Amino acid sequence: MRIEQTSLSGVVILAPARHGDPRGFFSESWNRRRLAEAGIDIDFVQDNHSLSEQVGTVRGLHFQSPPHAQAKLVRCGRGALFDVAVDIRLGSPTYGQWVGVDLSFENGRQLLVPEGFLHGFITREPMTEIIYKCSDYYAPDCDGAVRFDDPDIGIDWGVAPGVAVLSDKDAAAPLLRDFVSPFVYGGAA
Repeated sequence: MRIEQTSLSGVVILAPARHGDPRGFFSESWNRRRLAEAGIDIDFVQDNHSLSEQVGTVRGLHFQSPPHAQAKLVRCGRGALFDVAVDIRLGSPTYGQWVGVDLSFENGRQLLVPEGFLHGFITREPMTEIIYKCSDYYAPDCDGAVRFDDPDIGIDWGVAPGVAVLSDKDAAAPLLRDFVSPFVYGGAA
C-alpha cells in the first residue's frame, strides 16, 4: 500500500495495490498491522456506506466532537467523488486550511481524515457510493457541521453556486467564523 502525505499533518492518501487478472481485481483496503508499521494505528469500530444518486450531492462539512470524535478512512465503492478534510484544531498552524482528493472506484484511493478535521465530499458521477471506517461510534449529541461553501475556507467544489444538492442540516450549518471548535491542536478542548 502506497501512503502519500498531504499538506495537512495527519491527513494522508492511501493507495492500495490492486492485483488484477481477467476476472477483475483484488485489493486489500485496510491492514491494521501494515499501517501501524507505517505509523497509522487507529482502532476502527464502525463502517458506514452511503449512496448519493445525483451528481453534485454534497455531504459535509461534518465532524463529531469529543468525547466521541472520529477519525475516518474514506473510499469510493462506485462512481467518483471529491473528498475534503479541513483542519479545525484551535492553535494549529494549518487551522482553516483544507486538502481535497479525487476518490473513485477506478483509482481506488482512500483519504484518512483524523480527529480534529471537518470532512465532506461532492459526487462527480450519479449513483456514487462512499464507504468509510470510523474510529468511534455515531453519537448524535456530538454531531456537527460547518458550511461547505464557507468563503473563509474557500474550497473549490467544482459546482456553481446554488447547484449543490444539500440536506437541510448542511444548508443551515454555521460559517467557520461563527463556530467554536471543540478541538485543540495537540488534544481535545
